[in-house]
Amino acid sequence: MRPRFMLTKPSSRAIRGDLFPDTSHSPSLADLVGYERAAEIVDFCFIANPYYPTPEMIESLAEALPTLIKSYPSSNPATAARVLAGVLGVDADDLILGNGATELIVLINEVLVDRIGVPVPTFGEYIEKVRDPAAAEVFALRPDRDYQLDLGEYLEWGRARGLKSLLVINPGNPTGQLHSLDEMVAFLERAADMDLVIVDESFIDFAGDATPSLVPMAHRFSNLLIVRSMSKNYGVPGLRLGFCYSRNRAMLARLRRLLPTWHLNILAEYFLTLLPSSDAAYRASLKQVTSDVGRLSDELSAIPGLFVYPTGSNFVLVRIDGGYTAAQLQASLLDDHLMYVRDCSNKVGLDDCHVRIASQGREPDARLVRAMRELMG
Repeated sequence: MRPRFMLTKPSSRAIRGDLFPDTSHSPSLADLVGYERAAEIVDFCFIANPYYPTPEMIESLAEALPTLIKSYPSSNPATAARVLAGVLGVDADDLILGNGATELIVLINEVLVDRIGVPVPTFGEYIEKVRDPAAAEVFALRPDRDYQLDLGEYLEWGRARGLKSLLVINPGNPTGQLHSLDEMVAFLERAADMDLVIVDESFIDFAGDATPSLVPMAHRFSNLLIVRSMSKNYGVPGLRLGFCYSRNRAMLARLRRLLPTWHLNILAEYFLTLLPSSDAAYRASLKQVTSDVGRLSDELSAIPGLFVYPTGSNFVLVRIDGGYTAAQLQASLLDDHLMYVRDCSNKVGLDDCHVRIASQGREPDARLVRAMRELMG
């Protein structure tokens, strides 16, 4: 087995490579190099909107910080839910907010899931946070099909396994595969015999102008539970915000019962109040990200030795066909170019030759492309 982190030459920056085996995610830059030096590195693992929040929102947060950190957040979860419901145009009773989507994934697996089908590669929390490791049954996506999920085939596999719960991530992570709204509705209509269908839409706002979210269709499917991280589209992973949405209020009531008091921090609650007044800026930021990732995908695809998978998100999955493993490429970019990409070797279902690269804006992306051309040349 190859080591998880390999340097092509002795590092002068004392990078904490020993941290890589300790997580199925990417170690944070602060953990790897310290908070001060992290500012020197462009983090392409950071799969979040680089154009949002706006400078004005950051200024509002900074001005409010001295008061906020001396205050308790609301003890009533409905307060924050009403704010977000207004932004989304839904009923607050159909929403549950979480301290990041990961808190909700843990809760869902604990309360609602006995056995669940999970297409892999995928976001690791859906496999790792089940009550019993055997409860997550993996549907391996095929490399000769570019890891594309066939929804009909997946549903039939789930039925053959006797499963009553299925997961779909749309767009996929780390593949970037995007299913259209028509495809998802047809899948859910066929999956009416399932007790639970979790659809993770954490990257759906990056899918283009006509966002193919199931939120407006949720009233048609009592077994549907939509999960979203707010870190990605709103660009605030440090605030820890996520939500789940369903029109099945009995199912939501089972989840709410186990939510701790004060599970949202007050900075996150305050951030929610800034969203309505900045909606136009938010929409503009999504269009910019979509444009940037299209250019990044095209330019990386033109580099010999790289295969770039189609994406409907703000990142691309890249297969390295020559010269480097993912760990070696990650190390060279980090040590020699101060750029950090996601080595996907620890993703169940992927080999050691895939990296995920999230767009960080036009100029940083261009720097990365130049570095990749140099390394692959």
